[in-house]
Amino acid sequence: MTPWVRRLIVANVIVFFLQMTMPGMTNYLAYVPAYLLYQPWTVITYMFAHANITHILFNMLALYFFGPAVEERLGARRFLVLYFISGIVGALLSTVFAFNSPIIGASGAVMGVMLAFARYWPRVRFLLFFVLPIEARFAVFLMAALALWSGYTGSRGGVADFAHLGGFLGAWIYLLWIERQHGVRKFRAQVTPKVAKDALMNWKKVDPRSVHEVNRDEVNRILDKISARGLASLTPQERLFLSNFVPPDDRVPPPT
Repeated sequence: MTPWVRRLIVANVIVFFLQMTMPGMTNYLAYVPAYLLYQPWTVITYMFAHANITHILFNMLALYFFGPAVEERLGARRFLVLYFISGIVGALLSTVFAFNSPIIGASGAVMGVMLAFARYWPRVRFLLFFVLPIEARFAVFLMAALALWSGYTGSRGGVADFAHLGGFLGAWIYLLWIERQHGVRKFRAQVTPKVAKDALMNWKKVDPRSVHEVNRDEVNRILDKISARGLASLTPQERLFLSNFVPPDDRVPPPT
């Protein structure tokens, strides 16, 4: 687990414990759009408060699974900016479309992290809701569509759908901004860890059967691409992804 993902999870757990032991604290932390001018701090604090154990569990699991890769990719500073911008835009979008509805939870910020993950690893598969195997890019699209539909129909009581949508929107705007600020190629070069040229020399020894089923299809796709077009055809993201599955004993030692 990366440093800031760990710190965010710990902070959320501590705040949740305080909520459970100090009656009334949730009201102080919750974001109520109608009270923004009177309680401006809540645009931040609402991200650390949760309604119940299930609420915080799902948010922290998502942050645990998707956050480390995004933090390593963007770096600590950009990761934190992404996280808080996503949560803040989630609050602001709720201000526009759900003016009188109080919201709590890290969902908006976590959705922003998920969008960043899907942007950089769109074909990585995982179990959505621990049941549905789906590629990251389709998972984000499905969740955004569900939040949009639910937000306007009110079909899911108690779910801050516009905060979720705001999280996606905030992350998308921020990632687009930093790419344009630094140039897409320069930015990708900065945030994509380089894989040593020799690290994939033994790619033929990668055994897809030993790879978790969530990632197996992507590994097979990359191996097929190498077989058809060679190692040079891989993108930096594909090289980085495949390097995780080269058996450690088969890696070529770095030059001394």
